Amino acid sequence: MTTRRGMMMRSTTDESSWRRYDDCLFPVFHERFEEQWGKGTAPFLDPSVIDEQQPRPRAQWVNIDTGAALAVVPVWQDDPTNRSFAILYLPPVGGIWPLRPNPPIYLDTGADGVEKDAREDAFREAVAHAERFIYGTTNEV
Repeated sequence: MTTRRGMMMRSTTDESSWRRYDDCLFPVFHERFEEQWGKGTAPFLDPSVIDEQQPRPRAQWVNIDTGAALAVVPVWQDDPTNRSFAILYLPPVGGIWPLRPNPPIYLDTGADGVEKDAREDAFREAVAHAERFIYGTTNEV
């Protein structure tokens, strides 16, 4: 369905099948990531870490009709203060797809200030990208 301005709107069927779920991260993200890229490559997805100690912020959706899932999570490689947000899609048939090859990078020093603002901006941008993937567009009318 389109508006008078020609923008696409979310269909009610899309909205009814995808649900935001921001409690604990699904362990299947960790399992599939390590199946694809090797054991120990995803400490940011490790379900054995106590939930309060998991890196934040993060967002997660599940498609209740297909079993697919999507997550936005902070990731890092060698330096845990040099982070970005990964957008990871779990197709219902298996595997894992990173959806955004060049996410914005931010420094996470644990202190308030510029780093926190950069993290929040990067997170909002990643969530918007994930929602465009899920719904095909933004909420703009």
